[in-house]
Amino acid sequence: MQTGGTFQSVVDPAGAQAAVIHRLWSVNVWTAIVVFVITLAFVVAAVLMGTRRGRRGSAMTSDRILIRGVAGAIVVTIVVLFVLLVASVQAGRVVSARQASSAVTIAVTGHQWWWEIEYEDAVPSRRLRTANEMHLPIGRPVVLKVTSRDVIHSFWVPNLQGKRDLIPGYTTAIWLQADRPGIFRAQCAEFCGLQHAHMALDVVAEPEATFAQWLERMRPAAADVQTADQRRGQHVFMTFRCAGCHSIRGTDANGQIAPDLTHVASRGTLGAGTLSNSSQHLAQWIRNSQEIKPGNQMPPNPLQAEELASLVAYLSTLR
Repeated sequence: MQTGGTFQSVVDPAGAQAAVIHRLWSVNVWTAIVVFVITLAFVVAAVLMGTRRGRRGSAMTSDRILIRGVAGAIVVTIVVLFVLLVASVQAGRVVSARQASSAVTIAVTGHQWWWEIEYEDAVPSRRLRTANEMHLPIGRPVVLKVTSRDVIHSFWVPNLQGKRDLIPGYTTAIWLQADRPGIFRAQCAEFCGLQHAHMALDVVAEPEATFAQWLERMRPAAADVQTADQRRGQHVFMTFRCAGCHSIRGTDANGQIAPDLTHVASRGTLGAGTLSNSSQHLAQWIRNSQEIKPGNQMPPNPLQAEELASLVAYLSTLR
């Protein structure tokens, strides 16, 4: 699936864990095809043998062949199931057993219906919180600590890893590693309410140096406003209801129930993959996101046209 520059496919692995899962899937698919063909051949043979037996009036030879065939099929079935069991257990161990001291640690929290992303660091001031977009260095292990704030969600980025359920109040870990650059689409794979289908996440895999540069750009607080229009927009943000839900580092806005907007203009999408990030779409989303994504937690905002334009101008500076 190719959408908005992102790619999503279970048959095009871009990481170590996804490659193991794909190999296991291929073994199962080809085994099923071979079993189907052999079974169909035996059905045809049984029909032909039954027809001949009816003509000749003798059943001894046909019955003996049938018994041997069934016995052989039972033995083959046991062997095939055992092989598939061993392959499945081995794949599970490889997928979950990756460890590395240099791993990037990211906390992922599912909300209705967006993703909270926090890059952990031993130094609290260097921690970074963002939303709906995750950057990873290629060739380096990443551990995701996943949980949910409300209902059960499921994190799934097919090109890089299998699914992992996010349980409210319970944190689990999942390992993944991207082996080539690209933008891969992740999504919630567990029905979580009205806008389940609009809960996407862009996973950007990039070289280590590019990733480090991105982290350094995202860590600082929001830049100071430069123009009178931007100052009016910041004033609207702080005095209207926006600051009660959203946070912008470097300002008094410290809301904890909606996405962090410190660098919102640098993201590729709005509303967890619902819209591309442009000034026009941002204005539409602020004015009434319920028309775009019904049921989400953001209420309509009855701003005057001048206030809305200034607010969009301010948010567009947050890169």
